[in-house]
Amino acid sequence: MQDTFTIHTNGQGLYEFTRDVKSWISGASGNGLLTLFVQHTSCSLLIQENADPEVQTDLRNYFARLVPPTSDPSMSYLTHTYEGVDDMPAHIKSAMMPVSLNIPVSNGRMALGTWQGIYLFEHRDAPYARRVVAHFA
Repeated sequence: MQDTFTIHTNGQGLYEFTRDVKSWISGASGNGLLTLFVQHTSCSLLIQENADPEVQTDLRNYFARLVPPTSDPSMSYLTHTYEGVDDMPAHIKSAMMPVSLNIPVSNGRMALGTWQGIYLFEHRDAPYARRVVAHFA
């Protein structure tokens, strides 16, 4: 079973799409492994807490401080700046975080913990339509 999800973003931040995946995987029978893979080099995938939105705010703020835009003097050594001040920092963040996830599935249900959600972590400032390929076997 395979499909592609499109997640529309409006700039940097975490975009939960657990419900979409849950709905899709409910059509599967039996047990197996769900693999999610994002087809882009400037965003990431995360399993993260989905109960308190402050977690997403804090993660975004932490990575913004860890890898600031190229307009920050501390990033003056970067040369890949053709697409804006957020371009290379987005690639760095993507290199630091997962671009694929594996989630066990039991009886057609993802084995996520109580407060776990699936997120696309957008690292660019502009809106994008991001593609995530889902494969269940």
